[in-house]
Amino acid sequence: MTVSIDPKTFLLSKQLPNLSYASTTNRFDETWEAPLATLLGLGRAAGADFVEFFLERSNYISCLAEDDQITSISPRLSTGAGVRVFKGHADCYVSTNDLSFTGLKSALEKALGIMALHLPAPNSYVPEINLELLRDYATKKGKDVWLKQCSSMQEMADVLLAANGKLKQTATHIQSRRAAYFRDWQEVLVASSDGTFARDIRLTQSVGYNLLCADGANRSSIGQRVGDTSNPGFLTSWDYGATAEDVSESAGKMLYADYVESGTYPIIMANQFGGVIFHEACGHLLETTQIEKNTTPFIDMKGQKIAHESLTAWDEGLSGNAFGTIDMDDEGMPAQRTLLIENGILKNFIADRAGSIRTGHPRTGSGRRNSYAYAAASRMRNTYIAPGEHHVDDLFNSIEKGIYCKKMGGGSVGATGQFNFAVDEAYLIENGKITKPLKGATLIGEAKEIMNKISMCSADLGLAAGFCGSVSGSIYVTVGQPHIKVDSITVGGR
Repeated sequence: MTVSIDPKTFLLSKQLPNLSYASTTNRFDETWEAPLATLLGLGRAAGADFVEFFLERSNYISCLAEDDQITSISPRLSTGAGVRVFKGHADCYVSTNDLSFTGLKSALEKALGIMALHLPAPNSYVPEINLELLRDYATKKGKDVWLKQCSSMQEMADVLLAANGKLKQTATHIQSRRAAYFRDWQEVLVASSDGTFARDIRLTQSVGYNLLCADGANRSSIGQRVGDTSNPGFLTSWDYGATAEDVSESAGKMLYADYVESGTYPIIMANQFGGVIFHEACGHLLETTQIEKNTTPFIDMKGQKIAHESLTAWDEGLSGNAFGTIDMDDEGMPAQRTLLIENGILKNFIADRAGSIRTGHPRTGSGRRNSYAYAAASRMRNTYIAPGEHHVDDLFNSIEKGIYCKKMGGGSVGATGQFNFAVDEAYLIENGKITKPLKGATLIGEAKEIMNKISMCSADLGLAAGFCGSVSGSIYVTVGQPHIKVDSITVGGR
């Protein structure tokens, strides 16, 4: 038996097991409003302060070319949902692959049970939540056609093989050539008991090289990657020839570079991916997840000086097709711009809903997650040091002896901001001039100290695609900065 639903009439709790809805299975649209509104009402009737559903469909594929052949093509499809229940400052999250009304109701009941909340009695009324009209960013911005317009597997293979062929022409002493691409398409729907009802489609793509060169005992490894969030034709527009020349030149210089001597130096960090240190060593410490764990040295410093007066920094989701750009976060909040640091003064933290509830800092449209398998958490988007007033030459001319860090590599960051980062491409600075290439450099420091030593910023802000791992999984972000001068930092080497 199927119960006929009158949207103007409250349901009884005992009627819920017999409900049936005709939601579309290949698209998240207005037909999902009725079942989600009912389930949200059930959660509130059970005593939850706040209930949220996050639905997701994803279509991912990656392709790898090694030397002159395609060695891997890896597709992945997934569909699922998660429900989050709040009671006071506590919350829990349950995910499921079953998007039927019964499956979603079962996930909600498990979440309520974990929070020691009980379903209403059989004859209790279950009022539906009054959701807003669907806020559909995908349809409004023409995103529904994106997946069809993306490169085919054949096109992926052709571009990557051609790219590796170009790398073979431009580099010497090659040990291995790798060109890799991925495309990640995601459709999401958010419905919550505050009336949020929003849909979006995200398209994230990235392509790049990794080149390993060797000559006897000499080795060099250089990688370079670019990313995009809104252009289905991104792969075919990649200028792999220019990228190959840049990567080959860097690998050639580093192959025979001298090892850097350990010590304390003034350094200049290049723009674009140089911003990874600010992201890792400071940005994470401004997320409310760190305040909740009491692992940030900036916990009570809002309105106080935490960096050199030359430094201003932003986190936002609005920069064109940058890797961390989003029209809404994974809690349905529209993207916006957050001033983190202004002239050295801490202005704001990065907050999701849970962080806002538990710390009091306002939400910033930063609730993000890897997939429906994770609850959203406070995460960065496009995070960068703002351009300053100096010319790049001013920075170099201020250094008698130091190091130019042109390309950053991997590293690690401790819970409270201690970091070490490898430098893939570095050069000695002598009397304001770049002289010889150096390798083996590692930057070692602590965020609270280094932020006060960034004394000069040039005007050439550049952004770079990156990946960020934290409590809600791996997400796409942008790091960035202009060229910056750090007055002194410990450099590990030989």
